[in-house]
Amino acid sequence: IVFNCSDGVDCNMTAKMFTGLAQTGAWVCLDEFNRIEVEVLSVVATQIASVMSAIRAGLPRFVFQGAEIRLVPTCG
Repeated sequence: IVFNCSDGVDCNMTAKMFTGLAQTGAWVCLDEFNRIEVEVLSVVATQIASVMSAIRAGLPRFVFQGAEIRLVPTCG
């Protein structure tokens, strides 16, 4: 998936995207990543770290944004 980032990207939008990616094993290319607001980038970094930690731990499921979701470890 290619996602064109803009200053309108918010934490809820990225959480939904990462939830879908984690559950399907899909990859994303975040184009124009530098356009995201600094405050949102901080949360996005935490969201990415959460998914990556679950992959490294080999978890089949993990808690993301307060909900337990399935993890297909090919996501990225």
